[in-house]
Amino acid sequence: MDFTPDSSLAEFRQEVRRFLQDVPADLKGLRRATRSPREEVMRWQKVLNERGWGAPYWAKEHGGTGWTVPQILVFDDECSAAGTPTQDGFVHKLLGPVLNAFASPEQKAQHMPAIFNGERLWCQGFSEPGSGSDLASLQTRAVRDGDHYVVNGQKIWTSYAHHADWIFLLVRTNPDVKKQAGISFLLVDMKTPGITVRPIRSIDDAHHLNETFFDNVRVPVGNLIGMEGQGWSITKFLLNNEHATAADLPELKRYMRELKLFASTLHVGDRLLLERPEFALKLARLDAELQALEMLVQRVARLEQEHRPESHTLGSMLKIRATEFQQRITEAHVEALGDYGAIAYPHPHEPNPPANYPLQTLANGIANEMFFRRASTIYGGTSEVQRGIIAKMLFQL
Repeated sequence: MDFTPDSSLAEFRQEVRRFLQDVPADLKGLRRATRSPREEVMRWQKVLNERGWGAPYWAKEHGGTGWTVPQILVFDDECSAAGTPTQDGFVHKLLGPVLNAFASPEQKAQHMPAIFNGERLWCQGFSEPGSGSDLASLQTRAVRDGDHYVVNGQKIWTSYAHHADWIFLLVRTNPDVKKQAGISFLLVDMKTPGITVRPIRSIDDAHHLNETFFDNVRVPVGNLIGMEGQGWSITKFLLNNEHATAADLPELKRYMRELKLFASTLHVGDRLLLERPEFALKLARLDAELQALEMLVQRVARLEQEHRPESHTLGSMLKIRATEFQQRITEAHVEALGDYGAIAYPHPHEPNPPANYPLQTLANGIANEMFFRRASTIYGGTSEVQRGIIAKMLFQL
């Protein structure tokens, strides 16, 4: 891949910045979280769609912008720097490509307008209590009954199920064949009777995870994506589009900007934190690793966009390096705050604490993000699983 700077990107960056200048003020300068509140996500999607940027990650033939990988990275970077809300990553980066590739014209007509207009948010129903990294062992059943499937089972770690309108769901439609061959891919309206969502409070003291139960949930057969038993192939297609996203590059760059601000603002005794050699060395190493990760993200995203098979191995490498980096840099944030780093600042979307802690404006939510990133090396495929994929691929060479 050619990493020579593209002069046209500077012009594109200015175009994005001009657009962001005209965005309503209450949709900028927000504390970027893993996902913004539902109302902000939906408003932001409408703003982007009115500009013709409602699907920045999709090809033009699917109604997207058709941007190149460098353009997508510029767009994400500028939106993060401006503090705009997040988009619904589940639909734009995961489900969307699946619908574009496998959905029928009737299914696209049902879902695409609501996606573009920000009227329908999604969650992902893959993991189960006994089927996390071993996704093929899932037990949630879907039994055909006339024009419906009757779904029974449980999903866990269902991020933002309490905000979602629909869920894309892996179910077992045939228990009598090889486990991968008996899985199907369903779309389910979360308002369907029989669905129960229970919150899971995670270590960052936030509610973004859930248990989701299905008790005789009747799902129209028309909500099946592809054919029965094709769910495993569709899932591999979906997950192969996930590696570059899992790096969360815009947020890593935001972390670095904030860490540099801490280092040039905070004093330890009579010296700035940046003037302490050990911290300056740590900051330099983190900055260099971030630049290397950015190049790796570009390579993986380009390979995924071209559906190249080598993206699988490089994607697993990126998943390991990026998620471990997420943990180290958020730990450095807390370390930079010294004694105050031990204070659990509130979640970005909760009221400020009654006490006026030092650096509250800069550090609000920092400890929570460090706690949240402890899960980075687990979700999306554990580091152990990713190393197994790398080893298997190298063994085949």
